[in-house]
Amino acid sequence: MKDKTAKEESFTAKIIARAKSVYNYCSDGVWSDPRNNLGTRVIKILNLTLSAFFNSSLQNKSMSLTYQTVLSIVPAFALLVAIGRGFGLQDLLQKQLYEFFPSQGKGISTALQFVDSYLNSATQGVFVGVGIVVLLWTVISLLSSIENTFNSIWGVKRSRTLYQKITDYIAICLMIPVLMICSSGVSIFMSGVVQSNIDFPFLTPVLNYVLELVPFALCWLAFSLSYYLIPNTKVNFKYAAIAGIMAAISFQILQLLFLNGQIYVSKYNAIYGSFAFLPLMLIWLQLSWLVLLTGCMIAYSMQNVFTFNLMGDESTISNRGWHNVALIVMAVTARRFADKQKPLSHQEMAVRYYLPIRIVGRVVEKLKAASLIYDVRLSDDTNGISPAVETETLTVADFFKAFDNVGITDFIADFRNIYKDFLGILEPLQIRSYEAFSSTLVRDMPLPTPEQIKAIMIKDCK
Repeated sequence: MKDKTAKEESFTAKIIARAKSVYNYCSDGVWSDPRNNLGTRVIKILNLTLSAFFNSSLQNKSMSLTYQTVLSIVPAFALLVAIGRGFGLQDLLQKQLYEFFPSQGKGISTALQFVDSYLNSATQGVFVGVGIVVLLWTVISLLSSIENTFNSIWGVKRSRTLYQKITDYIAICLMIPVLMICSSGVSIFMSGVVQSNIDFPFLTPVLNYVLELVPFALCWLAFSLSYYLIPNTKVNFKYAAIAGIMAAISFQILQLLFLNGQIYVSKYNAIYGSFAFLPLMLIWLQLSWLVLLTGCMIAYSMQNVFTFNLMGDESTISNRGWHNVALIVMAVTARRFADKQKPLSHQEMAVRYYLPIRIVGRVVEKLKAASLIYDVRLSDDTNGISPAVETETLTVADFFKAFDNVGITDFIADFRNIYKDFLGILEPLQIRSYEAFSSTLVRDMPLPTPEQIKAIMIKDCK
């Protein structure tokens, strides 16, 4: 009996130990696994997705976008209705809004009442020009915030130019009502014309099923195009489409939950009554933005999944760590230029030399600010890194002098006068420390090959 109990306890202990081992691998150990297989990729993507959804930064960004949406919801609706009126399709647009957002019927009705008042005041008297400018600026400001949020997820520091923003965002504002009208037209065409001219009655259920999938397909297309077009960087459409379908499914489930939730609260909650849609709408908006941003993070994760070897806080990296990564990036760039090889993109640099993609992105921006490198357009429509200085004479000392002096040194008035004696001792010592590196060229720094890095990683994992 004792032997049986001991065996059961031993078996339970083994199960618990195995479960802990699997958890530790999925949460932390997978980032040190150099294998490029389906299982490792899926675990990394799931890890990044869950981390992104519960990330406080992403939660804060979704709340910020919710606030901006509430401020711009009336001008945005006004723009849609104004375009619809121009084509004589106002009623159809309003019908589509109710169909797209069934859980927010009360909110849409209230917003449309404000829209009529907004358009009347914006198109009368001396306020006609100011009203239209404010309307467009409010919508463009919201779209600009969305782009900046997407760029921050992708680690892109530069957003579109003002001219690009105006042209692209106005095009988006014009396309949304057209797509809504087209979606309605497709449904009417398929249900009215196709079914009335079809000779096979058994196909009718299939067509009805297809019609039910049209809103989901359009939702998937909208999410996919958002992930593909909004970030100011090259995004693989395959990953944008996969993230789009995941976001579309989540959004449809969210729609169903909040439709039922609104009905339940309006029916049974005597405190909120007819105002129940207000807190629900705010919660729905925040969760919708969170779904959108999480999908963006999924697309980013899938495209860069094997460059995520740092999951900690970047602020914990020492100055020496930043210097080391920057010198490695510069040495690789200079060596490839000297050997007349194709410039590497950020992602290729991170993958080949096992460097965190976000760190590489920040370092590259600082190297460009130091006028040490610049972007070149490659044949696959991505940006490569090329040296902006003469590599035959660039020493490690020259590199550190340029890299360390990026930014403002005299950041307060009379700084150099106040600390004149202090700087008089420090600066000559810094110059002498640079001289120690003056005999070594950057391109001659010894670098491991990608094959050697992979071999070391596999050996360490065993």
